[in-house]
Amino acid sequence: MIFDAHLDLAFNAAEGRDLTRPLPQSMNGETAIVNFESLKQAGVRACMGTLWAYPRSTDHPQGYVTAQEARTLALEQLDQYLRWQDQGHIRLLTSGSELLEHWNNHDADAPLGVILLMEGADPIVDPADLQFWHREGLRVVGLAWERTRYSGGTNAPGGLTPEGVELVHAIRDLNLTLDASHLAEQAFWEMVEIHQKVIASHSNAQALIPTDRQLSDAMIRKIGEMDGMIGLVMFSSFIKKGFKRGMPKQDVGFADLLVHAEHIAGLIGWNRIGLGSDLDGGFGLERTPRELLHLKDLEQFFQLVPEPARAGVQFQNWLTWLARSI
Repeated sequence: MIFDAHLDLAFNAAEGRDLTRPLPQSMNGETAIVNFESLKQAGVRACMGTLWAYPRSTDHPQGYVTAQEARTLALEQLDQYLRWQDQGHIRLLTSGSELLEHWNNHDADAPLGVILLMEGADPIVDPADLQFWHREGLRVVGLAWERTRYSGGTNAPGGLTPEGVELVHAIRDLNLTLDASHLAEQAFWEMVEIHQKVIASHSNAQALIPTDRQLSDAMIRKIGEMDGMIGLVMFSSFIKKGFKRGMPKQDVGFADLLVHAEHIAGLIGWNRIGLGSDLDGGFGLERTPRELLHLKDLEQFFQLVPEPARAGVQFQNWLTWLARSI
């Protein structure tokens, strides 16, 4: 059994992929590894599924410019999750009790459990709009992807904007969870002064990959102090320094990811580590560790984790944390 804290399921559908169809499928010139059947075969019983509205760029010409455009994109992804739920492919989970009830359902035909996570908060038009998203099932909010109206982010240093401060207060008032992945470090420290219910759904160690996309040791320690969780990412460029698109898949292995896990565990313990694979989150099979040919090969990574910590990293740490937190 596996809990995955970060899958861009509806984003992939928005990009034209059908997760109900067999693999292989093409994805941006690479090979997709995630669909509903592969998740079931790998034992992924539940995950955090994102609402990721992407800003307009050369790669995403249909992306947003305004907050309302961002909201429209996220609403389209929410509608996709609801359609999948109606079709029996997923079950949206909005509480710890629902998560545990779903997890303990061992029916082979049980759908994938999905907790909604917003990656980049621009679809929240203003703090008052958070009430709507909460009613629709949103339980985790990442303020940034790159820079947003609310904060600095990846490759966009800076703190919280005045609107960001208001939004973090609104998130605290609803007792929602903040996702520190993609957040600029200055914004992280300003955020945790206001609200301490914080995870990093899909981040590795900056000590090994020295970019602002990963977590500094100080951020890792703070997440541990706040009783948070960190999800390990399966993207080769976030695992081994210098890996770029086009390099051989063989250059990166699960043992390289284990080094990140060991580093984080040395700072805050194995009980605060899980999986946040981000598989198919804009990259395909070609940019994942060499052992990963099918999603079920994730088991080979977990076998590298020290035996006393293995079940925790595989599913139990996230399950325990989320059961008491959402």
